[in-house]
Amino acid sequence: MKHLSFLVLILMISSCGAPSDLESAGEPGEEVSQVTEEGNVQTEWVNFGDGHRGYLVRPSQEGQFPAAVMIHEWWGLNENIQEMARDLAGEGYVVLAVDLYGGKVASTPQEAGQYASQIRENVPEAVEHMKSAASFLRESDFVIENAIASIGWCFGGGMSLQLSLNENLAATVIYYGNLETDAERLSTIKWPVLGIFADQDTVISLDSVHQFEAALNQLGIENEIHIYEGVPHAFANPSNPGHDPDKTEDAWEKTIAFLDRTLKQAGS
Repeated sequence: MKHLSFLVLILMISSCGAPSDLESAGEPGEEVSQVTEEGNVQTEWVNFGDGHRGYLVRPSQEGQFPAAVMIHEWWGLNENIQEMARDLAGEGYVVLAVDLYGGKVASTPQEAGQYASQIRENVPEAVEHMKSAASFLRESDFVIENAIASIGWCFGGGMSLQLSLNENLAATVIYYGNLETDAERLSTIKWPVLGIFADQDTVISLDSVHQFEAALNQLGIENEIHIYEGVPHAFANPSNPGHDPDKTEDAWEKTIAFLDRTLKQAGS
């Protein structure tokens, strides 16, 4: 996988807004925390795989539900991503938000660049981390095992695609993440893909988005590609100066509708 220069990394990270929470997600290997009731969902920190720790959120009611592996932005598993996990769980999903930074949350673009570079230097390790999260969900009594998706924003959007290239899922959601445009590599995906992008994005080019869409169409992979006009990279991040609340809400509504149609249909 080609590595971006540090300068480009800083640009991408800066575009993803500022960290909304500087608190560490906790060190891997710590004991699993108690379950906390928050509105209509339950939250807890869980251990899985090879010493990984993640933020698990699920509906409070009994039963089995579709699920998603959620991947954070460049900043790490901060409060913004935890809130997104709670929001998605409130729609009737089990969500495991992974922490690819091992408990670290960046407070500056320089820190975020360092953490992101470390992950990009060993993508296979990150993929195994995310695959173990999917396995955790699949083996959980409260998850419909054939109804698991990946979802991520910015850095996490690219990682959502990386997981999809290496794991059997039911749906993929990518918010303005790095894309694969090679049809042979994309041919491993056998399920619907949702892509959310911005026409003023200086990080993820429109050319790459169009090439990605063309490759999916060539392969007959069901897809929805939405390109929002007049907004920059990371427009859905509330801490980003380019945040657009209306387009963020519209993108989220499209995300929920997509997951309802794909995952709930897969689990029926």
